[in-house]
Amino acid sequence: MRKTRVIIMGAGGRDFHNFNVYFRDNELYHVVAFTASQIPGILGRRYPPALAGKLYPSGIPILPEEELERVIKENNVDIVVLAYSDLLHADVGEKYSKVLSAGASFMILGPAETMIPSSKPVIAVTAIRTGAGKSTVSRSIVCELTSRGYRVGVIRHPMAYGDLEAMRVQVFETFDDLDRYGVTVEEREEYEQYIRMGLKVYAGVDYGDVLKEAERDADIILWDGGNNDWPLIKPDYMLVVADAMRPGQELGSFPGEVNFRMADHIVINKADQASEEAIETIINNAKRVNPRATISIAWSIVNIDKPELVKGKRVVVVEDSPTVTHGGLPYAAGYVAAQNYGAGEIVDPRPYAVGVIAEMYREYKHLGPVVPSTGYTKRQLRDLEETLNRVPADTVILGTPADITRLINIDKPVARVTYELEIKNGPSIKDIIDRFLGQVKHKLP
Repeated sequence: MRKTRVIIMGAGGRDFHNFNVYFRDNELYHVVAFTASQIPGILGRRYPPALAGKLYPSGIPILPEEELERVIKENNVDIVVLAYSDLLHADVGEKYSKVLSAGASFMILGPAETMIPSSKPVIAVTAIRTGAGKSTVSRSIVCELTSRGYRVGVIRHPMAYGDLEAMRVQVFETFDDLDRYGVTVEEREEYEQYIRMGLKVYAGVDYGDVLKEAERDADIILWDGGNNDWPLIKPDYMLVVADAMRPGQELGSFPGEVNFRMADHIVINKADQASEEAIETIINNAKRVNPRATISIAWSIVNIDKPELVKGKRVVVVEDSPTVTHGGLPYAAGYVAAQNYGAGEIVDPRPYAVGVIAEMYREYKHLGPVVPSTGYTKRQLRDLEETLNRVPADTVILGTPADITRLINIDKPVARVTYELEIKNGPSIKDIIDRFLGQVKHKLP
């Protein structure tokens, strides 16, 4: 019997997970290729035989998504599986239209088929879009749980951009671990905050094994989601962070809307930067499609460690790359901080950009006068360094959570931005944790 021939569309994360839990060792299917998008510099690899399993002794090629239609036709592909996040519904429509017109069927594997159950209690933090403020919510949850004496294991959504076999299971406990694994700026943006808190972060490629490693050490698992994806680990309690600066996208993004409909609790973040009308839009949408969810309204409080380097100065702002590239925001916390702390001028870096940074401005035309922290390869880090050093500014404001001064040499003084969650209305983090713990009593030590 002919096997069903499959392509998995991905971006170095959920694509590999979906393969591992659904297609690996499945005799009914043959995965012809993965395609990759969104992340610059991750093409030209293979999913290695050690991860691909006995049916793929040579591994599986990872090709550019631009070649999708050609690969479908040349390989008589039957099904294309969409397996990445941070898309608008119109983007998904364009993708399935291309797939169908090339002669294949289109598939999205759902939560029931892709979530791995855990023996430990799991609380998950997800989002409507990248840049909504998951990290502030996750940190607040960790602080509340650890203050009650629980050992928390943080499992982070995959960012599988390097040597995939070497990344099968990763445990980050110190900054030396970040250096040892050679992680990207994007990974540092997510891991550093927990390392500073004295916590372990678990990540990798094979999340069955990642979960086993975390379960050995932790009383409770925190799933820290990536982009606007739903969890890879089955949660007992799930939060979604909605962005008050992007009202309506809770019903217009994929798979953010999935999270919005599944969530037990909705945090409407950045309410201090948005109109009452925007907040009401999100509340009304929640009442319509997920009336069982409770809702909190929160501010994102932005601070700068060295305000004297900002007030009255010419500054150039660095923002975390996913938020201001495929996340769709023109700027983020760094730009807000520059305004709040009285920068004399926010210098437009675009005329001074080189290499991959210049490419980002050409590809993401919505980008404002900020520098995306793109640094997936050494060459890209050199481009980031050269761009920042070419900008005629007095100070570099780092809106990215990663300390990129460990990776590049910046020839200007640096001011770092931090941001914290402050719930103004609705259940507090303490209330949320009380509810979560009440639901998982049977799993607690």
